Formats: sequence, C-alpha cells, structure tokens
Amino acid sequence: QVQLVESGGGLVEPGGSLRLSCAASGFTFSKYTMTWYRQAPGTERELVAIITSDGGSTNYADSVKGRFAISRDNAKNTLYLQMSSLKPEDTAVYYCVTAFNAWGQGTQVTVAS
Repeated sequence: QVQLVESGGGLVEPGGSLRLSCAASGFTFSKYTMTWYRQAPGTERELVAIITSDGGSTNYADSVKGRFAISRDNAKNTLYLQMSSLKPEDTAVYYCVTAFNAWGQGTQVTVAS
C-alpha cells in the first residue's frame, strides 16, 4: 500500500525558511520521479518542483525558482523541499506526489507576519 506522509509545515514570517519532508513507503521509492505540488484556497493545484529518480535532475516553477530546492534521500525513502525567502503567496497546502499519481495528505504552510 502506497503511503506518502508530509511533514514540516507551519507558520513562518515572510523571509523565513522551512523544510518539508515526505516519507514514502509501499513502493520502490528510488525508481520514481517525485514532485511537490501546492494548492492555495480557491486556486488550482500548482506543480512546484520535480526531481528524477536518482536526484540528478530537478526543475522548478518560475514562482519558486532560486528560493526552493527539491532533494531526496533514496536510502531513507524521503523527499524534501527546502523553502527559503518565503513570501505570503507561498501560503498553501503542499503535497508530495509520485510519478504514478499517488498523493500524500498534505502539509499546511502559512507565511504571515
């Protein structure tokens, strides 16, 4: 049974940083490209970042490029999203998603003073 459990969200002031984690189980994590999506209230889900199975290639939405970094530890079956220079418009629920479209439950990130 595929499980994706996100953690690390919370309330942070503008300009601050957070690191999200996604613990994966129930599939061979190291074989799959992984992504982070986010969804703010009243908006569509947005692809934030993507990383290949070996971590050798990454790509980002223009809105987060230079501020966010996706990474993975295949030995720990864990996906990460390091978020820096956070802005209020980064407020959203963040999800990790497998290449075969399995979603975690999400973790809330709120950027506010």
